[in-house]
Amino acid sequence: MSEERKPLNFIEQIIEEDLANGMSKNNLRFRFPPEPNGYLHIGHTKAIGISFGLGEKYNAPVNLRFDDTNPAKEEQEYVDAIKEDVAWLGYKWDKELFSSDYFQQLYDWAIHFIKEGKAYIDSQSSEAMAEQKGTPTQPGVDGPYRNRTVAENLELFERMKNGEFDEGSHILRAKIDMQHPNMLMRDPIMYRILKKEHHRTGNTWCIYPMYDWTHGESDYIEQISHSLCSLEFKPHRELYDWFLDQVVDQSLIRPKQREFARLNLSYTIMSKRKLLQLVNDGIVNGWDDPRMPTISGLRRRGYTPNAIRKFVETVGVAKRDNIIDVSLLEFCIREDLNKTAPRVMAVLDPVKVIITNYPEGKEEWFDAENNQEDETAGFRKVPFSKELYIEKDDFKEEASNKFFRLKLGGEVRLKNAYIIKAENVVKDNEGNIKEIQCTYSEDTSKKVKGTLHWVSIKHAIKAEVREYDRLFIDEAPDSHQDKDFMEFVNPNSLKTIKAFVEPSLKEAKIGECFQFQRLGYFNVDNDSSSEQLVFNKTVGLRDTWAKQKPKQNNNQPQKPSNSQQQRKAIDVIQKLGKKYTNLSEEKQLKVKAEIQELAKNVSYDELQPLFNTAVKKVGTRIAVALALAVLLQNGQERNGDVNDFINKALEDKNELLVFEAKALS
Repeated sequence: MSEERKPLNFIEQIIEEDLANGMSKNNLRFRFPPEPNGYLHIGHTKAIGISFGLGEKYNAPVNLRFDDTNPAKEEQEYVDAIKEDVAWLGYKWDKELFSSDYFQQLYDWAIHFIKEGKAYIDSQSSEAMAEQKGTPTQPGVDGPYRNRTVAENLELFERMKNGEFDEGSHILRAKIDMQHPNMLMRDPIMYRILKKEHHRTGNTWCIYPMYDWTHGESDYIEQISHSLCSLEFKPHRELYDWFLDQVVDQSLIRPKQREFARLNLSYTIMSKRKLLQLVNDGIVNGWDDPRMPTISGLRRRGYTPNAIRKFVETVGVAKRDNIIDVSLLEFCIREDLNKTAPRVMAVLDPVKVIITNYPEGKEEWFDAENNQEDETAGFRKVPFSKELYIEKDDFKEEASNKFFRLKLGGEVRLKNAYIIKAENVVKDNEGNIKEIQCTYSEDTSKKVKGTLHWVSIKHAIKAEVREYDRLFIDEAPDSHQDKDFMEFVNPNSLKTIKAFVEPSLKEAKIGECFQFQRLGYFNVDNDSSSEQLVFNKTVGLRDTWAKQKPKQNNNQPQKPSNSQQQRKAIDVIQKLGKKYTNLSEEKQLKVKAEIQELAKNVSYDELQPLFNTAVKKVGTRIAVALALAVLLQNGQERNGDVNDFINKALEDKNELLVFEAKALS
């Protein structure tokens, strides 16, 4: 598919205008400035992607700068974790820097402010200062220490630095305007006393600069051209510029602050403070718990850098905050792992199958394709024997014609092996099925509708599988003014299962990802060992949450829409397909996920007539291919009509259709 030129986002437009107005491309420099007071989460990936993405686009350096101005909350552990996460995402920074590198320069500038009458020492209580600051609609009033002499301010500031005062007894404030309409401009704090050891400077300092004072000046010291931050900093821009006004040399680059909408995800908490509470309260097992939205948690769960970067790219750069449905993130990891993850067989909820006419003691090893999406993936050997495990849900004693799995008197194909027929069941005293007695046929050309995964009991390896659900049962758990976000923690967010997997997984390494056929994508957890394999469920093959999630308030996105619920799923798929090729890439991904969800309610008989859709109706044919993929994953047997449709699509000139057809072939 030929690469289309993407329109510039508003930040790129700002940069292009600056370049057009005379800025040299050599003066472009960006930075990602995390505070080392917690682990990075999925929300940070947008800021990372924007800054480093601009660096890649313009071949400009990007600094990784740690804004470490609060020793009470910052630790080296967080610094190390942040570096690991950024590197894992595939980004390379130019310089590793710290705001603490500039403590002396910031202090010297503060002295300059005092001498210029632009800063003073305030000795009031925090309560008194808050009262004097006013409200958004009521101006503040000058405090009693605002007109201290320069000499007195210099003496007090020196004594603060020397550790002569207790925490909270004095602060240094910028002297701006207590009646300013922007409350951030009403004599903001520049320094406070904190007698705590800093993770880098130790006990050298006992006064520490405030974030607003530090941030812009650090950008200036590093000669950052464009200081990019999230929307909550927009009211701070005026203060950012005021601080710069006092120190900039007109011959040097003056940083320009611009704001973008932060990334908010449904069913997710983005506050580091609240994430830390989940860790401290034992709701999760550390910052890298696979249920956490941290980058380390996503990595441990099996998410890939490609999937996360694709997600950020799809979401795009916006000027307004909004909530992105977490299903889009899950869709991106499915798309990525579908191309790369080897297919294997595992049974999570086993029931025994005995093939009564298979010779006792015999075993065979069949060839199994590792990944039909990757021609270079090759094949592996899987063992077959008289006794097997299949999933309990794949068998019913009696079932309707729409049940394409195993039932008494019915036949199914065992993936990569024979066709079996259920003849009888053996039950325990409580009526639970202990084993299913089947016969097998060596005639594998026979047409049957269902295909099941399985493992040979004799060769199976025991494994622990951790199935994860959403950590919260509410789409916006911290949006309720009258309720604590902890009330919405999902008590069933983790389910541990004793499973059986095929023997090829015995040597699986920590971090490796696999598709357990018909079940989902799983990766080997950090807790895994040669004695005990442990797998995390990354994501299912399809979005199952949409069906089970509780109804939320009307402000939250719901899908599918009422109009779509009232129409047959196949009709909606046709309608979505008509405009598919005219959509942006982001909308194509969303519509693709919607078609795949609708296809669960479509039968083969409904879809088959669309195999003969006219060649010029490419969008409809793409929609048919997407729906067909779901049916095949659910056990629909390939037949001549299916193969004809795929082969015809592979010969088409439209590369979108060919791409989806290759996924089916």
